[in-house]
Amino acid sequence: MASLLWGGDAGAAESERLNSHFSNVIHPWKNLRGIKSPTVPNVDGSVNNTEEDDEEDGVELAANSLLNKLIRQSLVESSHRVEVLQKDPSSPLYSVKTFEELRLKEELLKGIYAMGFNRPSKIQEMALPMMLAHPPQNLIAQSQSGTGKTAAFVLAMLSRVNALELFPQCLCLAPTYELALQTGRVVERMGKFCVDVQVMYAVRGNRIARGTDVTKQIIIGTPGTVLDWCFKQKLIDLTKIRVFVLDEADVMIDTQGFSDQSIRIQRALPSKCQMLLFSATFEDSVWQFAERIIPDPNVIKLRKEELTLNNIRQYYVLCRSRKDKYQALCNIYGGITVGQAIIFCQTRQNARWLTVEMMQDGHQVSLLSGELTVDQRASVIQRFRDGKEKVLITTNVCARGIDVKQVTIVVNFDLPVNQAEEPDYETYLHRIGRTGRFGKKGLAFNMVEVDKLPLLMRIQDHFNSNIKQLDPEDMDEIEKIEY
Repeated sequence: MASLLWGGDAGAAESERLNSHFSNVIHPWKNLRGIKSPTVPNVDGSVNNTEEDDEEDGVELAANSLLNKLIRQSLVESSHRVEVLQKDPSSPLYSVKTFEELRLKEELLKGIYAMGFNRPSKIQEMALPMMLAHPPQNLIAQSQSGTGKTAAFVLAMLSRVNALELFPQCLCLAPTYELALQTGRVVERMGKFCVDVQVMYAVRGNRIARGTDVTKQIIIGTPGTVLDWCFKQKLIDLTKIRVFVLDEADVMIDTQGFSDQSIRIQRALPSKCQMLLFSATFEDSVWQFAERIIPDPNVIKLRKEELTLNNIRQYYVLCRSRKDKYQALCNIYGGITVGQAIIFCQTRQNARWLTVEMMQDGHQVSLLSGELTVDQRASVIQRFRDGKEKVLITTNVCARGIDVKQVTIVVNFDLPVNQAEEPDYETYLHRIGRTGRFGKKGLAFNMVEVDKLPLLMRIQDHFNSNIKQLDPEDMDEIEKIEY
């Protein structure tokens, strides 16, 4: 496959620079443990406030999606149960256990194996036969990052492209520039043996002169730019599109204007165009959008993972101040064997303060907060996974979706509360639920100011669990704690 092209020599150079950036995105960050970080623009151009009194980090859905793509270097086997709803319930339901069963072109099969895929993931087993069927079938699918979703729809696009026809045949919409580039890299890798199949990015900064003859077969872009290329500049003839992919639908509807732009693009597509929509979550708003944009679909849904606190022994320590909390933490840390630990703080200010205190006491710690860029967060998480730091201090950036199997202890340095200062039960579950995953036991410690004890009691009642008080000065009691 030819290298990913933009337009002209300058565009090719820019594409090469971006490809280089993304292939090296997980790297040791020079200021990895630094506490101060410059103000960093978000993917939409806005800037996070980094004042010391910041509230809990609000991290964009798009940034979290990109983060998961960066840190998941191999397929993650989902523990979710897959449900399939066919548009024609009487038709046979096929699944595959090997890629050979799909009867793919030889060059595509070589590309799949070159990427390191040995067999289809759970999602791919069900989705690929539908996506590659003749005649083409539409699909709405729920799938998390790491389950092979991008590879599946890239395979669908590449299998339907005719390399001899020099016009756009496949169109993929992504919510951000960065996510579009990530998808493009998958196309490049999987299509490395597909001669004369090329990709073009319809993203900000890639300016194409009006009247340019676009000969690339696969277009990947953001809704606003694609809309401009199709209707204003008339660079893309939507009536010739054979496969339309809408990725990260939950992020799309969370971004102002994207859902309307996507619908306008979809309405101009031919009736025979195959339409594929993917979303990590299926709230009512996402489902309504999906049904509006994808006609007569097959549906693949995941049953929600049941996080449980049954395997987790929970404790709390009453404290008068932040210094008290830190002293209690040190006593616990010194009294029991710690594999790896995640410590959650409610504010960036507390997270920075705690990181400095622990580093000064000689602990190997890293800090993860929303003011870091996505690639910096990916680097921090990868180092933690590799065991280079034993303790990860974070705000709610890390509360969901990032699994580190070695984590045996979770500490709530601050209890999770919402803006009304009420207990945030869901965040509590996702924070400490991660240490009891994969069928193993875990420990959770809550550092609680005296006036916040009623909040903890409400959490205890909500989950109908037992949270035992621990005396941080009683080292004998601490040393008796076992996983």
